[in-house]
Amino acid sequence: MGWLWAIIVGFVLGLIAKAILPGKQHSPLWLTTIFGIIGAVLGNWMAAGFGIDETKGIDWGRHALQLAAALVVVGLGDAAYKMIKGGKRTA
Repeated sequence: MGWLWAIIVGFVLGLIAKAILPGKQHSPLWLTTIFGIIGAVLGNWMAAGFGIDETKGIDWGRHALQLAAALVVVGLGDAAYKMIKGGKRTA
């Protein structure tokens, strides 16, 4: 069940990050989901470092760090995707 939850959270975080970032993103949905999963993992790691990964109630700090990390990962990942796809010429 842990992997399914990671995919769902990654999907949601990736979509939120895509909606917040200005301009058009070119990465496909499956790649945005992977970027969101990476952002969630990085956000959890940062929350553990700050000591706010396990709190009573809703972990707003952890969720904010997950979203911030997803924004960075989706932005950088999309730029890399656009650069790689833009470099390929189709006949």
